[in-house]
Amino acid sequence: MFVGVSQKGWLLLILFKMGVKKKKEMQVTALTICHQDLETLRSLADVEGKNLASLLLHCVQLTDGVSQIHYVKQIVPLLEKADKNGACDPTIRSCLDILAGIYLSLSVKNPLKKVLASSLDGLPEFFLTEAIQSFTSRLQEELNTTHLYSYRKVTDNISSCMENFDLGRAGVNNLLKNVLHFLQKSLIEISEENRKFAGNHIVQTQLMNDLLVGTRVSVMLVQKIQDFQRIHLKTSGSPTWQSMCGLLSIFTKFLSDDDLLQTIQSTSGLAVILFIKAMFHPPEKIPDLISSLLLRSVDCTSIPDWFLNCCRSLCCTDVSQSTLLFLCQGTLTMLDWQNGNMGLSGEALLLNIVHVLFTLSSQIKESTLELFLSRILASWTNSAIHVLESSSPSLKDSLNGNSSVVGRLLEYVYTHWEHPLDALRHQTKIIFRNILQMHQLTKEKSDSEASGLATDRFICDLTESLLRLEWHVKGKYACLGCLVDYIGIGHILALAKTIPSQILEVMGDQSLVPYASDLLETMFRNHKSHLKSQAVDSTWIDEWHETWVSPLLFILCEGNLDQKSYVIDYYLPKLLNCSPESLSYMVKILQTSADAKTGSYNSRGALGALMACLRTARAHGHLQSATDAWRNLVSSARIKQGLIHQHCQVRIDTLGLLCESNRSTEIVSMEEMQWIQFFITYNLNSQSPGVRQQICSLLKKLFCRIQESSQVLYKLEQSRSKHESDNELPKQHPSVSLQQYKNFMSSICNRLFEALFPGSSYPTRFSALTILGSIAEVFPVPEGQVQTVYQLSHDIDVGRFQTLMECFTSTFEEVKILAFDLLMKLPKTVVQFQDSEKLQGLFQAALELSSSTKPYDCVTASYLLNFLIWQDALPSSLSASLQTQQAACGDGDKSAIVVERNTLMVIKCLLENLEEEVSQAENSLLQAAASFPLYGRVHCITGALQRLSLNSLRLVSEWRPVVEKLLLMSYRLSAVVSPVIQSSSPEGLIPMDTDSESASRLQTILSEIQPRDTNDYFTQAKILKERDSFDLEDLNASVPNIGASAEIKGKERKTCDVTAQMVLVCCWRSMKEVALLLGTLCQLLPMQSMPESSNGLLTVEQVKEIGDYFKQHLLQSRHRGAFELAYTGFVKLTEILNRCPSVSLQKLPEQWLWDVLEEIKCSDPSSKLCATRRSAGIPFYIQALLASEPKKGKMDLLKITMKELITLAGPTDDSRSTVSQVHALNILRALFRDTRLGENIIPYVADGAKAAILGFTSPVWAVRNSSTLLFSTLITRIFGVKRGKDELSKKNRMTGSEFFSRFPELYPFLLQQLEAVANSVDRCGRSPVYRSREMAARALVPFVMVDEIPATIRTLLAKLPNCTDQCFRQNHIHGTLLQVFHLLQACTDSKYRLNAYFQQLLADVAVCTRAKLWLAERQNPCLVTRAVYIDILFLLTRCLDKPTKGTEPAAEHLSFWEDVRRIISGSELITGFPYTFTVPGLPQYLQSLTKLAIATAWAVAAQAGEQAGTIPIFFSQLLESSFPEVRLLTLDALLERFSTAASGLGEKGLPPLLWNMGGTFLMLAMKENHPECFCKILKILHCMDPSEWLPQTEDCIHLTPKEFLIWTMDIASNERSEIQSVALRLASRVIAHHLQTCEETRDSVAPTLKSWVQLVAFSCGEHLPTESRLAAAEALTRTTPFLLTSLHPVLGLQDTLALWRCVLTLLQSEEQAVRDAATGTVVTAMSQGNTYQSTEFAFCQVDASIALPLALAVLCDLLQQWDQLAPGLPVLLGWLLGEGDDFVVRVESMHQVEDYLFEKAEVNFWAETLIFVKYLSEHLFRLLSKSSCNALSPQSLHHLHRTASEQGHLLSQLFRELPPAAEFLKTVEFTRLRIQEERTSACLRLLALLAGKEREDTPILGASDSPAEANQFTLVRKETAC
Repeated sequence: MFVGVSQKGWLLLILFKMGVKKKKEMQVTALTICHQDLETLRSLADVEGKNLASLLLHCVQLTDGVSQIHYVKQIVPLLEKADKNGACDPTIRSCLDILAGIYLSLSVKNPLKKVLASSLDGLPEFFLTEAIQSFTSRLQEELNTTHLYSYRKVTDNISSCMENFDLGRAGVNNLLKNVLHFLQKSLIEISEENRKFAGNHIVQTQLMNDLLVGTRVSVMLVQKIQDFQRIHLKTSGSPTWQSMCGLLSIFTKFLSDDDLLQTIQSTSGLAVILFIKAMFHPPEKIPDLISSLLLRSVDCTSIPDWFLNCCRSLCCTDVSQSTLLFLCQGTLTMLDWQNGNMGLSGEALLLNIVHVLFTLSSQIKESTLELFLSRILASWTNSAIHVLESSSPSLKDSLNGNSSVVGRLLEYVYTHWEHPLDALRHQTKIIFRNILQMHQLTKEKSDSEASGLATDRFICDLTESLLRLEWHVKGKYACLGCLVDYIGIGHILALAKTIPSQILEVMGDQSLVPYASDLLETMFRNHKSHLKSQAVDSTWIDEWHETWVSPLLFILCEGNLDQKSYVIDYYLPKLLNCSPESLSYMVKILQTSADAKTGSYNSRGALGALMACLRTARAHGHLQSATDAWRNLVSSARIKQGLIHQHCQVRIDTLGLLCESNRSTEIVSMEEMQWIQFFITYNLNSQSPGVRQQICSLLKKLFCRIQESSQVLYKLEQSRSKHESDNELPKQHPSVSLQQYKNFMSSICNRLFEALFPGSSYPTRFSALTILGSIAEVFPVPEGQVQTVYQLSHDIDVGRFQTLMECFTSTFEEVKILAFDLLMKLPKTVVQFQDSEKLQGLFQAALELSSSTKPYDCVTASYLLNFLIWQDALPSSLSASLQTQQAACGDGDKSAIVVERNTLMVIKCLLENLEEEVSQAENSLLQAAASFPLYGRVHCITGALQRLSLNSLRLVSEWRPVVEKLLLMSYRLSAVVSPVIQSSSPEGLIPMDTDSESASRLQTILSEIQPRDTNDYFTQAKILKERDSFDLEDLNASVPNIGASAEIKGKERKTCDVTAQMVLVCCWRSMKEVALLLGTLCQLLPMQSMPESSNGLLTVEQVKEIGDYFKQHLLQSRHRGAFELAYTGFVKLTEILNRCPSVSLQKLPEQWLWDVLEEIKCSDPSSKLCATRRSAGIPFYIQALLASEPKKGKMDLLKITMKELITLAGPTDDSRSTVSQVHALNILRALFRDTRLGENIIPYVADGAKAAILGFTSPVWAVRNSSTLLFSTLITRIFGVKRGKDELSKKNRMTGSEFFSRFPELYPFLLQQLEAVANSVDRCGRSPVYRSREMAARALVPFVMVDEIPATIRTLLAKLPNCTDQCFRQNHIHGTLLQVFHLLQACTDSKYRLNAYFQQLLADVAVCTRAKLWLAERQNPCLVTRAVYIDILFLLTRCLDKPTKGTEPAAEHLSFWEDVRRIISGSELITGFPYTFTVPGLPQYLQSLTKLAIATAWAVAAQAGEQAGTIPIFFSQLLESSFPEVRLLTLDALLERFSTAASGLGEKGLPPLLWNMGGTFLMLAMKENHPECFCKILKILHCMDPSEWLPQTEDCIHLTPKEFLIWTMDIASNERSEIQSVALRLASRVIAHHLQTCEETRDSVAPTLKSWVQLVAFSCGEHLPTESRLAAAEALTRTTPFLLTSLHPVLGLQDTLALWRCVLTLLQSEEQAVRDAATGTVVTAMSQGNTYQSTEFAFCQVDASIALPLALAVLCDLLQQWDQLAPGLPVLLGWLLGEGDDFVVRVESMHQVEDYLFEKAEVNFWAETLIFVKYLSEHLFRLLSKSSCNALSPQSLHHLHRTASEQGHLLSQLFRELPPAAEFLKTVEFTRLRIQEERTSACLRLLALLAGKEREDTPILGASDSPAEANQFTLVRKETAC
């Protein structure tokens, strides 16, 4: 196999690419001319056809624009040949005139226009005068137009003439007066027209675009006409001057008109300044004039009258913010700031502009204006840089780094660098970079170099302040990057040497990753260039590697999962692109540690890091070819290990290494293909959606490589046949490689179809179908001469087609979608439907499924019907009624007509069935819910419509009545189910109680269903009235007999039970489907533009009816599922209405909005609006109306609605408006949550926050509840989505300046509220209510700055009474102590904790606590306050126990520990408790005291040289306490130490204090009766080495080790789950200890092992908690070397095999953690001395999917080693047959199964029975093939043979009993039978092999085989595996 392509080969490839790639055809609209010009050309054309008129005539007669371009290009060459004396030739003059007309007639985007302009610009000079005259004449005609909607075309022509078209520019110049007049007239008229169409946003959008273009053309005109002032503005009374004044007045008006688009206002700002610049004299005074405009200080007496008349509104003092902003923009853009042209007045103007911008920054809150402001501010910094290059010294002083202007610019950057708008954040980066450049320009030249800047005080301070910021601040990264560019990385590394590691550390946070990686790239590139420039040899690379690569490798091997992933994805590619040679350095280091750091399920290890590096390198082109890379850098064994590694990302990276390449045509090697096959075998069943997606994506890349490289191979094959002797061509013939490709793809498809076996899991099916879909997409059916190396359709037979069809039965819709899409990609010739009877059965099955009570069945029916529709496979009986229509539509696109006809037939059929069922449901809703729940039919109708192109229907006349009937049927269906959905409690309408009294009330309840709840729930009770239309006569007779549920017997239907759940599901799903159907009809069906028109299917009246329907149900439904899905349909409708050209329909959303707002405001008690359930569907209704409003407009509906709602949401004294307030708060919450409103909602956040906070004080609970929900939503909207559980996470913070810069109005409001709260904190701190005191203490913390905490604590402590005081209140003491406690807790979390000065402040606090120490002693009678004081002491020990560098511990210096020891020594822990548990605060006091005692013990133990006697209390004393609180805390602390020591994670071992405690724990275990404490004791014993404590059992607890083991196993058998799992772990450790010691000990426990085996087997049950199965897995792993793999088994064969069965069971657990733990058992088993050769993966961390066959391989090998094949084989064959699963019982239960609405049994979605069967049968087959079977007698296998044969006969009988299309109608039963059939046949084949009746090459398992009786199609099924 060759791996590269020769030079000639690549040349062929390039040529092939050029030939094959379909070039996008250029669409050019052909030019046309008027009839008069056409006749002129005909009259002027010469007979020979060689003059210009003939050329043009031939050109205009063509209909292809591209061909016309060819003729246009011949104009100039033709004229160049003309006679120079032909100046008076009327032919040329006429032709030039026609050409001018042609140019002006073409649209601005037509390529012909540019070609014609280019040609006319190339005219010989001789003809230019004539051409200009012609052009001027034609343009004058254009300017004379009076039709308003033609103005845009004229304006576009003026614009085209001015852009790179000299002839056009000359014509405009000649007509400048007329052009200006036209622009003035058009802008006035269009503006007036725009005002007339206010509210019609479609027309207004077009008109505003016309205004924008007109304004831009005016600006272009003044800019591009040279010497404009000198030529045209000499006299102020000239027409040109008057037009200029008129235009200036218009632009001034536009600038102040907030109803126009902001782009128009912005462009008008440019125009105003430009016109002032052109018209105002002298120019030197222009800066002063503009300064006075911006500062609103215009002296009207000193300015010309024309200016005052034109710009009077700008001279006022009340100029709007947007006007000022756009004037600033115009000034910065239109004035010349370079080369000192503006002078000193210009410098003053520059400073004035920035001060105006700073003022506007604090006022503007609208997001679009904020964005404009940021851009203008960035533009200002650019202008400042231009001015500074030649400015006065005073300006340099004003703009250096220490100036106030730069300070405010930096403040703007800091407050906006994390703004939600990405574009605005980008502007802050530009501003910061420009600040640095500005500062550089203000310095002397010697100081402006990079080295000088690095030592500059401003730069140093700026750098240090940025480095001090925390890394979660995103703006920090961009600014540091700018600094690196300016001063280099050396200065920053000197200040922070570890900065690479610091930045890599934060790359675990996805939101920071892009910023961090960009900064790192800037830094390491700068560092590399710096080192390279200074180095004299190549040793500089070592320093670079140490700085940038070493931290990367540490993260790759040791970092957390997210961190590694992001570093690999973002940082590693950039590093390798910068330094490709670093790859070998990284690989060398990782190779050396790959064996030691193998990784695990939660760690990639060095192998994972190696694969990630290689994958990234190959994907970015840093590996020349794959095979070279593997031969030189990584071994083949490593690749295979990576492909089945336990960590999913290692598998993905290894697959990526194989699939990804920077060259899309790189040949795939044979070795690669083998590895891919190996990977697919074990990696399809991945539970992680992300992993599945990556696998499918990578394999698709591989297939694309195969397809593209195969095209190269085909070209090479052709080339080789022509150049047989060419040595440059590869040695292996391309045809060999192509055949390998075909074989590989065929093999892949075989494996994928095998994965679709009966009972395969959802992940397996999803992966297999996705990959098959990619294959069908990448290898399409070849067209023309294009060759394809593989076609999926060639590998599809009837069996595989049936397999794909059966995928429709999956309960997961993704599988149905994938299967349907794959079938649709296949050619229709793959399978032909021929048997009409079976076709009818399939169609009937679909109809039956569409009325199933199980929701997912109707989805199956929908896909099945759609497939039959598109395959034209409907039964002939269905199409008989539409034969005439079929004949009438014989012409045109046949396939489209067939699909449309089929869809129409199916919808009619479904509609007929639905009509009948709705009629029955109108009589009995219960019967419908139980037998035919309606929604399925509607779902199928919607599904059929969605796949049809409804805008190009042929059978319109047939569709119109169907659509009308659909709408009527939808309304009828909705009327049937809406009483349930709109009732006040839709979830509980039918009693679920078992007593007959409840059931007998069913008639009464159902007859009272009346969804007319009122909103007077605050004052009145609800009254339900009878609904006449709800007939329940059929229920009258059966009510007395109703038990737990209502029993209904429908017509020709089975008797079934009706539950409340069934009724509710029927109703809300029906409402859902109706809503989606109506939404689909609105979205897809064309509307009639006129009532009589025949082009549409929906009339205006029908659309209004649909809108009214949605309005009614959204505003009245109570069930969330119903109104949420009605909202989905309503959104589709509103989006259509807003794009509808009909003004009446366009205004409907606005009218609906006003109506509902009015109803909310009036709060009428008779209103049907629901005020409970968070206002139910009302927020959804308003949300849909507002979200569909065009975002490019002014969003007027949103503005008005928000003002109304915020007014309603405010506090009110009127109790009648409470309901309105609740509605308003709930609606506001929904609007603030809606991401579609984006930044448009931000201006209302402050008012929303005010309403929410004020709502907290409402006396009405509903208002407080809604206010809380609104406040929570606002917090998310302001600070972003919370990514973790930490409420105080730095990821969701912003600085105060940033917050109040965005919401300035909240500053005074919050200050006022906090002042009120602060006043109440002290009062609440003394409250008699415990909770109030605690909340007051927590509320105090945010008020106190961190550095003020110690002083505040001292103040609070000083307020506490002394022990000598006679009168004090414990509530007061408690409140104060809680405040001290929470403030101190804030200190422990602070980053200042280790600061030396801060430590001293805390030491002072400790001194103050000593003065009030009596509060912790017995002198204080209150245990509650005593507990809090002890908690304070405990916190102080945490703060003060870490000394600063070079000092003694502060706590020791203050004798702090002596006080603590004295308290503990005098406490009740030592002296005993005179209290009972009735004493208030005793549990809390005990816990606080115990924590302090434990902290003291650890502190003493940590100090070297301390005597044990100094410990005030020992752990043994604490453990003997009679209070479980004390024991539990102590055991927790001890367990932490013992588990750390056992895991080896601690720096040191156990302290001497904990030595020899085994006996203590043994005695505690015997007498402990508190479950949690008992569990902790067992865990501690499990952590300890049994050799330390097991020999003490007889002395301590009078039990021998064997008796102790029995006792432990009894605990494991009888106790609850957690204790049971811990006891099992302990027992297993004891057993392992016995087995690895002397043989005598081993023999003593042997009899006990049988019970232990049973216990382990029981613990593996799927019904048990995860913890139990994890304990079983650990037990198996620990005992594997002694019991599972020992050469001399301790257990009998049956027990040993039982343990192996446990391992296999755990490997098939649904829970990843259990599978990973069981995989550990397999890894241990195959790494033993006698088993490591059984597989090639010994000592490797493998995944559970391959651990299963590996375990079986080891087991089969062990059977041979033990020489136990004969007795062991029947057991393994029993596993194969499933003997323990009791098949007969399950078969019997199949006939008695109840038809539950939802499956209630526990289901394992990962385990695949047939995969286990396949692996087991394969290994047994190999074992039997190479082993001697002489020891096996037929009698020993007789039982199995008889059982298997009986099962085979039973299965045949059961298959015959199934109905037709059983795979669809009885999916569960059918699948079970198929699985058992496979098990039985596999067992029988092996038994036949044993009997010598089958040969070795007999197929073992055909995963896609199924019984012939189930086949729905006529082609013969294959018998072999697919």
